[in-house]
Amino acid sequence: MFKTYQQYFTGPIWRPPYEAQSILLQATAGCTHNKCKFCSLYPKELKFRASPMEEIEKDLTIIKHYKVQSRRIFLTGSNPFVLRPDHLIDIAQRIRVLLPHIETIGCFACITDIKSKTVEELKQLRHFKFNRITLGIETGHDETLRYMRKGYDAKTALEQCLKLEEAGIEYHFIILNGLAGKGKGIENAMATAQLFNQPHPSIIGVTSLTIFPESDLYEDVMCGAYIETPEKERLVEMKTLIENLKNPTTLLANTISNAIPIQGILPKDRNYMLHTLQSAIEEIDEEVMDSFRRSIEHL
Repeated sequence: MFKTYQQYFTGPIWRPPYEAQSILLQATAGCTHNKCKFCSLYPKELKFRASPMEEIEKDLTIIKHYKVQSRRIFLTGSNPFVLRPDHLIDIAQRIRVLLPHIETIGCFACITDIKSKTVEELKQLRHFKFNRITLGIETGHDETLRYMRKGYDAKTALEQCLKLEEAGIEYHFIILNGLAGKGKGIENAMATAQLFNQPHPSIIGVTSLTIFPESDLYEDVMCGAYIETPEKERLVEMKTLIENLKNPTTLLANTISNAIPIQGILPKDRNYMLHTLQSAIEEIDEEVMDSFRRSIEHL
């Protein structure tokens, strides 16, 4: 009789779209920060937990049993990179023993997770195949970072990204279009472009802010303390960002949250993306895009 095996997974499991072909391995559950106003991904009652090595080894044995051929593993959890370097290296070594074909290990990380590590420690992690880390930067607009309780400013974000570069670790950004609120779209885009033109993210993934009742930001909307960015203003904000990004990168704004999905390589596809956004601004009614936003049940 065929026996099935089940990996350990706790709570919601998230991974970036570009990690679709990666093997998923739970290293942590929940988020160490879990204070961002806009976030509804991790329930407040879900306390941060690092997976015991016994669970990780069992999961790796299951993956080995099914002969999964992907050459990349993505560690799940909001920010597994918060774990101590020796703990992450221990995970990497067990991966190497059980799945020797794995070439790279990725995960989500907070800026503060990098801040707690030296460049030498980051170099060690790169040696043990940690690469292409995804950072939820959200914005380069300090006022918005403070309001959303991100726990760092743009200057700190830049410093930590440059540490990753010194260590040879590639990284990706996730940003939230429309996060600054109504009337601040261009200001937000310019500040974000100013920040992003200094480090060198390989990918900029764009999610358009969608506010769910589980988030603290929803309460601010209900009491009038925060006004959502209208859909056309979001498109103007995205246009402004793309116009002002100078470094080569790949921009992916093609998740369900993006009313007008676009993707391309900068600078090669800049004009194509700008034309797509401008056409939508001119031709699509605000009400149509707003109705699309309200129809999104989850990300």
